[in-house]
Parts: sequence; structure tokens; C-alpha cells
Amino acid sequence: MEFGLFVQGYVGKRARTDPLAEHKALMEETEYVIQADASGFKYAWASEHHFLEEYSHLSANDVFLGYLAHATGRIHLGSGIFNPLAQVNHPVKVAEKVAMLDHLSEGRFEFGSGRGAGSHEILGFLPGITDMNHTKEIWEETIAEFPKMWLQEEYPGFQGKHWQLPPRKVFPKPYGASHPAMWYAAGSPSSYAMAARKGLGVLGFSVQKVADMEWVLEQYKTAVRDAEPVGDFVNDNVMVTSTAICAETHEKAVEIAVNGGLNYLQSLVFRYHDTFPRPDGIPEWPELLPDYTAEIIELLIAEELMICGDPDEVLRQCKRWEQAGADQLSFGLPIGIGYEDTMNTIKLIGEHVIPKIDTDPVHRTTRFRQAAGN
Repeated sequence: MEFGLFVQGYVGKRARTDPLAEHKALMEETEYVIQADASGFKYAWASEHHFLEEYSHLSANDVFLGYLAHATGRIHLGSGIFNPLAQVNHPVKVAEKVAMLDHLSEGRFEFGSGRGAGSHEILGFLPGITDMNHTKEIWEETIAEFPKMWLQEEYPGFQGKHWQLPPRKVFPKPYGASHPAMWYAAGSPSSYAMAARKGLGVLGFSVQKVADMEWVLEQYKTAVRDAEPVGDFVNDNVMVTSTAICAETHEKAVEIAVNGGLNYLQSLVFRYHDTFPRPDGIPEWPELLPDYTAEIIELLIAEELMICGDPDEVLRQCKRWEQAGADQLSFGLPIGIGYEDTMNTIKLIGEHVIPKIDTDPVHRTTRFRQAAGN
């Protein structure tokens, strides 16, 4: 199992009182990724969100990832996601950004795409629609066009229902042979199976706990065996995300979690990601989940809903994900936790956990490009 970091420009309540909160959040997150690179993480995923006041301000993630391509040396940099709906980002512009980032990172870029996870975002770009699944039709019309833009000398053009383009040569072409690995942000069992059939890896942001891996893998791994990839190769991978807090002692980790405002973050997740299934017990916004006490944190740990503890405990918790079949475990940071505690989590996981699970320390920039003979 491999390890990643997931960042999204989370500002939180400090936006109400600190005029520099947005700037601090974005700059701190660049430092988290740089530290993750030094600590042996293999992936850093940067979200694309729009209009989400306290939740995520990482709207121009291509700019963010371009900076990180220069600031890091080994870690794979992924769009988690680029939204390729023509009403949000024209598909040609997305293809150009992916190829450019592939060059700047010298083959370390990973192309994750998706449709937007909530009505607040979707209706900003597609006002008036009543069925949020309308975006699926647009995405499915578009996704198979990217490899053609990258690999064909001249793209023959496209006449679709939602966007059109005359024949054009699309530049730059990706770095080296083939193209970056392609992923899809999935939020339901049917989405996992659909991604598998298209040969796409899955960014499983909807997986809440280890037990959820069973239906994820059943849907995905069965379907991927018969994949007809839209790209040059099959990316047979499922990434899942989890909150992670690691400290020198169990007590310190729990204390950090209690003071981290995790209930507010979780409430915001389901406020804005209203197209995801809502678990039992999650209230409707503006009602919030209750403040997390030490007892609640211990329950979340016991129920395998978060990773929290000293390095030995975090190692055991991560191994549970590995045993369940996750190909990649990506940690959602920051989560309202202070800068020093977040950096300490990254360093401790890099020192005590990753070397004991991810036994391949080399970040192979071409490992997904077998189809091109690279």
C-alpha cells in the first residue's frame, strides 16, 4: 500500500477573525506537501473547489501544483480533481494543463477528474438544473477525449452535445511516452464500477472506514478485469482517504484531535458534498455535529473511522487498510489542526509507518505507463 496527502485550502472558522487566514492556509499546505515529499509519501492530491466559503479555497489548483512541481523532487502530484465539464473548465484547457504539469514535474503528475460533489458548486456553473446527475452525462462525453488530444498529432475535433471543437493540434504533448495515469473521484458503488470499466483509478473520498473497503473492492476489482480503458492503459488502483493524527503518545494525539474542531469540518463536508450519501447521525446544515470529546475520539478510533495515536498505533491502524485491500491511503490534512502538530504527524508517519508498509521507496515516475513500453 502506498501513502498520500490530500490538501484543499481548508480555512475554517479562522476566516472570521484573521484577515490573513486564507493566505496562511494556502502557504502552510505547500509546506505540508514539501515535508511529505521529504518524508517518503508518494502522492499529494490537491482539490478543486469553488465558492465554498470556510471549507476549501483551493480553486486554482493547477497553479498550486505548478509551484509544487518545482518545490518537490519525488512525490507524485495529483489533481484531486480537475473538473473537465466544459461549463467549468474547457476540456482543451484541461488537457493542456495536465500535459504542462506532466512536463514541469518530469512525469510525476497524476490526472484525477470528477464532476463536482455538491449542488452549491454545480449550480454556480450550471444554474437552473434540477438533477445533479446531469453532470455525469457531460463528464462521460468528455473523459475519453483527453488521450486523443495527448497522443494524436492532430486532434480530429469533437462535436458533442455539450461542447465542440474543430480539428486542432493540442500542445504541449505529455512528457515522455503515453500520458499521466487517469483517476476518477467516485462517491457511490456504481461510480466505482463505472470507473473500473473505463480503466480509471478511483479517488475514494466517500470511503468512511475500513469496513467500507469490502463493497468498494468488490465493485471495482471485479469490473476492472474487463476494463476497456479510455486511455492508453488501465490504472488499477483504489485510493481512500482518512483523517490522521500522530503524536509521540496516544494521550497527546487524542488531545490534538479534541482541540482540532473536527466536528465542524465534518459538518462542512456534508454541507457542501450534498451529492454524497449522508451517513446516519449527520445533521442537516446549519445544525452541527456535537463537539468531539476525548470519549468521542476514542470511539472513532475504535470504529476505525479515523487514524489517531502514537506511531505504533498508527502503524497498526494503517495496516488494517492495507489488509482490507486499499492500494493507497491518503491522509486528509490539514483538518483544523495547528501547523506544528500537522507537520509532526507527517514526519512521524514518514519515519515510523511508511517504511514498514510501502516497501518500494523509489518513486517510479513511469510505473503506470507500461502500454507505451516505457
